[in-house]
Amino acid sequence: MVKLLSDSIADDADFFVEQIHLVAIVFDNTDDVTVWATTFFDNDSHFFHLALPFKSLDVLLGLAHTRAADLQEEVAEALAAAEWPALLEYNADDKPPVPLPSVALKLSVTYPATEDDESGDEEPDDPQPHNIFYLEGVFVRLDT
Repeated sequence: MVKLLSDSIADDADFFVEQIHLVAIVFDNTDDVTVWATTFFDNDSHFFHLALPFKSLDVLLGLAHTRAADLQEEVAEALAAAEWPALLEYNADDKPPVPLPSVALKLSVTYPATEDDESGDEEPDDPQPHNIFYLEGVFVRLDT
């Protein structure tokens, strides 16, 4: 059973995940990209959404080693088709999830936008984080 990563984080501090597998990429004609991914965190598999700028997507795809060129070509073809939003899925036998070996991602927590309620409070006392995280940094382990 895959859990939501947002259900397993202890606080709203930035944190790192490793053992990442990309399962989908969603983008349109803006600079915003959402990656659907899994990670092994706290001894379980977890699913999360990763929000990042398009330029950072190219960095992540370049770290997919043997699949990097094919993934970058697939993204380029989807861009050329100009059918928005574009959804590229990697969760089947012919297109399995894309591992990012030796990569750690630094993520930051996001929260849902709050609407002012009638009492005048702007934020709930204990907001539940989104399962959407912002990419703060990409780190690669160098083997010597």
